[in-house]
Amino acid sequence: MGPAAYRWSVVIPAYNEAERLPAYLEQIVAYFDGRDEPYEVVVVDDGSADETGVRARELGLRHPAVKLHTHARNRGKGWAVRAGMLRAQGALRLMADADGATRIAEVERLEAAIDAGADVAIGSRALRDAAVIRQVRRHRQLAGGVFNLAVRGLGLSGVADTQCGFKLFRADVAEDLFAVLGTHGFAFDVELLLRAQRRGYRVAEVPVSWTDQPGSKVGVLGDGLKMLGEILVARWRLARHRGSRRSE
Repeated sequence: MGPAAYRWSVVIPAYNEAERLPAYLEQIVAYFDGRDEPYEVVVVDDGSADETGVRARELGLRHPAVKLHTHARNRGKGWAVRAGMLRAQGALRLMADADGATRIAEVERLEAAIDAGADVAIGSRALRDAAVIRQVRRHRQLAGGVFNLAVRGLGLSGVADTQCGFKLFRADVAEDLFAVLGTHGFAFDVELLLRAQRRGYRVAEVPVSWTDQPGSKVGVLGDGLKMLGEILVARWRLARHRGSRRSE
C-alpha cells in the first residue's frame, strides 16, 4: 500500500437517506474543515429509490471532499461499507451511519484508541461512561442485548456492542479485512470483528454518545433473525478457511 492521499476517510453507506444524510454531511464537513487535515467523505448510495444520490452530489459541488459512489440496485449495508472502504484513500478510515446517531466529533474517542496502539476502534452503546449520552429506545436496547449474547455464543468474545455504526480502522487493516468480507447484510460487523480477532488485530471498544434516530432501516424481529442467519453463514465460511493470519 502506497502513502495515503488523505489523513481521514469517512465512509457512509446510504440507502434511501435523502432526508437524514444532508445534515450529517454538513456536520462532517464542518468538523474536518475545522481540523485542517486532508480528508474525504465517501458516500456509497446503495441503490436508493429516493434522492439520496442527488443530495450527496449537490453537497459535493459545494464541498469537493464529498465523493459519491452509486450502485444501481440495493446490495446491503455490508456491501456498501466494503465498497467505500476499498475506494477510500485515507490513513484512517471511519465508518459512520448516515442518520448521524453519533456526532462526528466522537471520532476523537476512537482516534485516541488508535493512537494508543489499537488497530480497530469501535464505538459502543453498551459500555458506560459518565461523559457520554445514550438515548436508545428500550425495545432496541433489549433486542441489541439479546443479539450480542447470541454473537458471543457463536464465537466472538470481548465485544459488548458489535452493531454500533461508528468504527475506525487503520488503512492497512481496513484493506486487509474488507477485501475478504463476505457478509453483505446488516451482520457484516460481526464477520469483520471475527476476522479481526482471528488475524490478531487489537480491537478497542470505546463508549460513544448515541441518539436513536427515527426512520431506522433495521427491523428488530425480521432483520434480527436474518442477521443471525448471516452470522452462521459467516462462521461456516471462516471455518472453511482456517490457516495462517493472512491466508483467509
